[in-house]
Parts: sequence; structure tokens; C-alpha cells
Amino acid sequence: MSAAAAASDGAAPVPEPDGPAEAAARGFLSYLETARGLSAHTVRGYRADVGDYLRWARRAGVDPLDARLRDLRRYLAELDAARSARTTVNRRLSALRAFYRWLVQEGLSASDPAAALQGPRQPRRLPRVIGAEDLERILSVHAQPLDAGAPAKRRAEELRDQAVLEFLYACGARVSEAAGLKLADVDFAQGQAKVMGKGSKERVVPLHRIALDALRAYAEAARPVLLGGRASELFFVSSRGGAYSADAIRRMFKATLAAAGADPSFSPHDLRHTFATDVLDGGADLRSVQEMLGHASLSTTQIYTHVSPTRLKEVHHRAHPRG
Repeated sequence: MSAAAAASDGAAPVPEPDGPAEAAARGFLSYLETARGLSAHTVRGYRADVGDYLRWARRAGVDPLDARLRDLRRYLAELDAARSARTTVNRRLSALRAFYRWLVQEGLSASDPAAALQGPRQPRRLPRVIGAEDLERILSVHAQPLDAGAPAKRRAEELRDQAVLEFLYACGARVSEAAGLKLADVDFAQGQAKVMGKGSKERVVPLHRIALDALRAYAEAARPVLLGGRASELFFVSSRGGAYSADAIRRMFKATLAAAGADPSFSPHDLRHTFATDVLDGGADLRSVQEMLGHASLSTTQIYTHVSPTRLKEVHHRAHPRG
């Protein structure tokens, strides 16, 4: 299959010439999407990183399916010489490790040259938290009443976007999880929703009253307007009645930041960080937060203790004999 044909049917676009390594890369990306259940956003990242390596391998005369450790070290050295950020180098290395593990599993490569590679060390970045004042302004943008003469679709879009923002902050959901939320997944009677996380792992998240009110207002008054008589199993829908994609939600969030006068560098994922920090400050235990966020490991959740000094002081005060 040519690269053009691959792109047209949804497979990963690969640079010409289209050889065995490029075909293997397409198989790997398909595996990530179907077997691993990774989001389209994550798969695009792998596609870019593996594609960069394949282009380098062609220039360097290296067969990716028969690469040696020294070849990958040359690749990393070129990234370093180009002054690539350590985060970029480590991300590329992570993609190569996953790629070569899959190649060995599939019998497409006799060895895994990436297994012994070490990336550059980088300081652990603390999650970014949106301050209370900025958060209040962000959550107020779409809650403002519109002029009485505003078109029905405009009012429906405002209700939808308010519901999305409240949902993200209410339970720490990822943008991809909000985009994939099904109508049947929201249980108003129980005050909870079922979300599909990474690796197709389902979890049930509780929702507070304000979020439930926003979701109900959208579902009853706005969703039918946006659907325009069409049917959809998705809870959040676009202005044309289709899927309200993760990319569309990110664009909406950027526009909301501008309208709120908030820092434009915030991302929807920062709402997830803010949720985790706020519930820890409110007294939630790490195990409960781990369940709500859908983290596979408690160590991933523990990073929020570093950005929650209030919580640590309270725990210290309660636990220390002389607190």
C-alpha cells in the first residue's frame, strides 16, 4: 500500500518510500489504537515520534527492523546535537521502546535495541493547578445569561460548553473521556457517570450537584437542539449533531480562557490537576483520588501531595504526637 493510500483509509501516513519498516509502523499504531485502546491524540503522538525515527533511519542508511544499540545511540546523539528538549528526547525514546517491544513480540525484529537505552534525566514536573479566582472566571464564562434574542443553537452551545467544563472539574476526567462519554453512561439518579479511561478501563466517578445540574440542563434543553432530530449515543455532541471531539473541546477551552481573561497557557488537563489537588485539600485520601482519576499506580497520584501543602499540614497536625 502506498503512503497516500494509507493516509486516505485512516492508517498512519508514512514518508515515501513505503517499505517494510513503514508497514510495521502502521501495524504498531493499529495495535495501540485497537488492542491497547489508546486515544487518537496519544496515537498521533506515537505516529509523529516513530515517523521521525524512520525518516532519520532512511537518511542514516539504517534498517529499523535490524537496528543495533549503536544506531539508536546515534539517533539520540543527533537529537541532542539539535538541542532537542529533554522532554522531547525522552518521549521519542519511550515511543521507540514501545515500538521495538512490539516488533519483537510480532517476530518482525530479532532483538530489542531500545531496551538498554537510557534517556536524559529531567526534573519531575509538578502538576499545574488553576487558582481559585481563575477557576471561578473560567466556570462562569458560559454560565452568563445570553440576550433574549440569541439564537437557540447559540444558547445550546453555551449550555453544552458549561456542562463540559463542570464535568471535567467535577470528576477530573480527561478530555478524551469527556468526548467519549455516552448518554447511557450518565446516571442522574445515582449522581455518577461511567467513563472509559486509558486502556479501555472503565471507572465510575461521582458528580456533585452543580455538575449534575449543568449536565441535566444540557441534556434536556440543549442536546436535542444540537442533534436537530438526529440520533447519537454520545452525551456531548457538536453544533452539527456529530461527535464533540477532544480537539474541539480543547479549542473551546482556549476560547473560554480568552473570554475569562485567564492565563492562555492553561489546558483542560489542568482542570484534572486542579480537581485532584482540591479534593485532597478537602480531606480525600490518596486511594480514593487514585480511583477517581483512573491511575493504575498510586505513585502517579502521589505527585499531588507535592502541590497540596494544606493537605500535608493537616495530616501532619493530626498524626504527629505533638501536633
